[in-house]
Amino acid sequence: MKQYMLSVHSVEGQPVPAQEDMQRMFAQVDQFNTELQAQGAWVFAGGLHPADTATVVRYTDGDVVTTDGPFADTKERLGGFWVIQAPDLDAALALAAKGSQACEAPVEVRPFQDNPE
Repeated sequence: MKQYMLSVHSVEGQPVPAQEDMQRMFAQVDQFNTELQAQGAWVFAGGLHPADTATVVRYTDGDVVTTDGPFADTKERLGGFWVIQAPDLDAALALAAKGSQACEAPVEVRPFQDNPE
């Protein structure tokens, strides 16, 4: 089976959902995670702290430079992800639709590169 990353995106500046809405979304995501595990599609998943907690590390010509903040200067941010295994892209897209419904946010689907034999 191929592995896919389902990444959850948010837009900086959007209102933060009310606490009861967040709790509902957490419960929905927990249920989705349980379904993924039961289907054998689960590899791992995680939610991320806000982008302003990121540190970028660059190695150039023997020097290491670190900078605060996310790598990309954009309003769209990665908020969390799932790594799943699915037989094909159509199956991964179907799971992403359920994930998007659970977390109430857009979900991008990207296949991992195949390992060379």
